[in-house]
Amino acid sequence: MYVDPPAPQPRQPGENPPSGATGALDGQPRAWEFNPDYQRLVQAWQRVLPMLETLTAALDKAYLLARSPQTWDAPVGARYVEDLGEWRTRLNLYRQAVLSAISDEAADTPRWVPSASGAPHAFS
Repeated sequence: MYVDPPAPQPRQPGENPPSGATGALDGQPRAWEFNPDYQRLVQAWQRVLPMLETLTAALDKAYLLARSPQTWDAPVGARYVEDLGEWRTRLNLYRQAVLSAISDEAADTPRWVPSASGAPHAFS
C-alpha cells in the first residue's frame, strides 16, 4: 500500500501574506495575492481524490467478492482474482503518480505572489 503525498493546503481563514519586503525596492510595501496557480492545484487535488477513492473502493469490493469461495466454483476463478489484484496494483500506481504530480508541482509553486494591483507604476 502506498502513502499519499502531502496535499496542497488551501488558504486558511486568517492566513496573511508574507510581511517581509524583498526585491530592488526594499522598504516599499508590496501587495500580495494568493497564487491562482497554487489554488488551481488545491482544486485539482480536491477534485481528483474523491474519484480515486471511489475507484479504489469499487475495485476493492470486486476483489473481495472474487476471493470469496462462494463466487467461483471453477478453476478459472483464480485467474480472475489474479487479474483483479493486478488492476488494484495498477490503480495504486496511477493514484500515486497523479497525486505525486500535483503535490510536486504544489511544492514548487509559491503560495503567495506579488500583486499587480496597488503597486506603483512608473510612467503609466
